[in-house]
Amino acid sequence: MTPRQPIAERSPKTPRRQASAAAGRVTGSEPTPATSPAIEDPATRFFGYKFKDPGLLRLALTHSSLAYEINPEGVRDPGSDNERLEFLGDAVLGLVVAEALYRRLPSLSEGDLTRLRASLVSSRHLAQVAQRIQLGPMLLLGRGEAQSGGQRKPALLANALEAVIAALFLDGGLAPARNFINRHITQPAEASLSGVLHSSEPLSGAVGDYKSALQERLQATGHTQPQYILIDQSGPDHQKRFRIEVRVAGANGAPHTLASAEGSTKKQAQQEAARLAIASLNRSAQSKAAGNGNAAAGSTPAQKKVER
Repeated sequence: MTPRQPIAERSPKTPRRQASAAAGRVTGSEPTPATSPAIEDPATRFFGYKFKDPGLLRLALTHSSLAYEINPEGVRDPGSDNERLEFLGDAVLGLVVAEALYRRLPSLSEGDLTRLRASLVSSRHLAQVAQRIQLGPMLLLGRGEAQSGGQRKPALLANALEAVIAALFLDGGLAPARNFINRHITQPAEASLSGVLHSSEPLSGAVGDYKSALQERLQATGHTQPQYILIDQSGPDHQKRFRIEVRVAGANGAPHTLASAEGSTKKQAQQEAARLAIASLNRSAQSKAAGNGNAAAGSTPAQKKVER
């Protein structure tokens, strides 16, 4: 059965009307046909797809900075911006890309498929796609975010692209989401996929995708998948700071913390924690190798003969 549950992601009608009214007062944040040709009718249509629930499209394009400006003193409504949609879109994107790679590249191993998927769904690549399809001018931003160049910020663009994918999925099922992903994310990158497999980047062809690099490294050494745990968050809603720990099961099954990091988004904090974890693993490997080398150098000929 095709999943279609738009109600779960819809924000209340009143906040939507408020967001619409406020968006019109934010300079440079309201999309128009002249600056956003992909939206033939800004209320309903996006890249040829006509939304049955236009509010989903608007919600997908609404950044938390605008939601905060609408209601700065009140309790934040999780359904007033695109962050929940971003969460869902990430999962839909991963599924569709994995399916496309599985069907189109039957000769590749699991490791190679994982590497290609990591490159295609990386924040870096998604930001490039969003820039190419001119998603930035369509975004609904608060005044401060708009004035600071939010329409061009890679992290913001990548997150909005995932939110749009979720909106397509909720409104029309997997088909329109798959069509959009294949047309704008996977197919344009096909020519460069072989380059990802032969990339000089350590472990992963996606520059900056440290989470996938860490996962590949741990899998290669027989460890379980890393877990990213939110241990703290601070700051107002429009300037949140998140602290994430990356953990892996130890020899006795108890969780072992590899590293922790802070970021302005959970994704950013997770990537930084993964980067620090990789650096820590590298230092441990180097220390172990140096220790083995010193032990071998200090061995007597008789000891070396026994060791051989």
